[in-house]
Amino acid sequence: MLTVDVKIPVKFKPLLTENYRYKLYWGGRAGGKSFAFADSLIIKARMGKFLIACVREVQNSIKDSVYKLLKDRADYYGFDDFKFYEDRIENVLTGSKFIFKGLKDQNSQNIKSLEGVDVCWVEEGQSISKKSWDILNPTIRKKGSEIWISMNREEENDPIWKALALNADERTLVVKVNYYDNPYCSSEIKYLALKCKAQNLEDYEHIWLGAPVKAGDNKLIAVKDVMKAFDVKICVSTSPLVIGVDIARFGDDKTVFCYRRGRYCYKIDTFSKLSTVDLANKLTQVINEDKPKRIFLDLGNTGAGVYDILKDRGFGKIVRGVNFGSKAINDDRYVNKRAEMWGLANEWLKSEEGVQVIRDDELLEDLCSVCKSYDYKGRLQLESKDKIKERLGRSPDKADAFVLTFAEPVYDCGKVQKVGFAGVDIESLFRVKTTDGW
Repeated sequence: MLTVDVKIPVKFKPLLTENYRYKLYWGGRAGGKSFAFADSLIIKARMGKFLIACVREVQNSIKDSVYKLLKDRADYYGFDDFKFYEDRIENVLTGSKFIFKGLKDQNSQNIKSLEGVDVCWVEEGQSISKKSWDILNPTIRKKGSEIWISMNREEENDPIWKALALNADERTLVVKVNYYDNPYCSSEIKYLALKCKAQNLEDYEHIWLGAPVKAGDNKLIAVKDVMKAFDVKICVSTSPLVIGVDIARFGDDKTVFCYRRGRYCYKIDTFSKLSTVDLANKLTQVINEDKPKRIFLDLGNTGAGVYDILKDRGFGKIVRGVNFGSKAINDDRYVNKRAEMWGLANEWLKSEEGVQVIRDDELLEDLCSVCKSYDYKGRLQLESKDKIKERLGRSPDKADAFVLTFAEPVYDCGKVQKVGFAGVDIESLFRVKTTDGW
């Protein structure tokens, strides 16, 4: 047995010191689960000969696994008895081996390589489907074998949670661990957690304390908020015009222009099969006729070409290219620009001042289709557009054009005039529209 000098947080000591068939650790972000599991398995691999499997629901490549984390931790402690291959990790002194697998595409036949496993680490246990669990669980059958699970709960009916935690027996260890249990949690992470607590207690309980979301609560935008925005309440706005342009990526996708003046989103235009030049010409016409303050243009697909043409035509101060995957302006709250735009659009829809969006059933469906989650820093992230398209049967082009209008802040000193006499004083009823506004 090799001696080690690694300090494992107290709550994680049972990983190495106690015998259970299942060891399930759950909680919110920054609880240290991944680091503690990695450290514990590295120690175990140096104590004897073990076959250790690291599995997750989807693993398209070794980069999707905890391979890098294990390597980083071994390097951190200066353990030079590990050898790192492209698809596995081995300890040259004890003969221990780490293997890595995705479960989604496995079946009872090709998963047989796991039958001799001593420890199986199931990472992101909340993502494991019932089908995958039903195949994996009886496959780990070696005498004394253990299944370690780390998870941040998403829903009440997470399959592994239902299978193990709801009616835990004497062979199942269930431990809750959060950021305040982690002695190595940084002051920055604690600041983000407490900031979230002050801003939104419900989000704090889910992100940082591990509380599951209720059915449907994983949707970013609520149907009721969009329906409320559909109610007619504004007829005119003097706010600067901002246009979001989502450009078609594939044959059946549409290019969409969304027009918004402050609290009033009043127009959506769709186009099919426009060439790069045709689209640039149409936007040139819009610029000349509607005088927008900003046009936020999706740079994906042919967007970069359209942007270059418009910039060459002298519209560089008006047109802004937007990369959905780029860094957010407020990157302590959002994983990327796409999450930031959707998050700001969601806040806009919830505005107490009252907003209005042109009624459009397809836009409603698009906006309410996106599921949210959070990264280890508690930042908002969204599911992939491919998943949304798979569920909707089309790309959410109208919603993307709408959220593009929130790509950057635009100075706004405009006012709205409400429909009828609601919120309008006597003087404004007789005010004449001028070039300076109302």
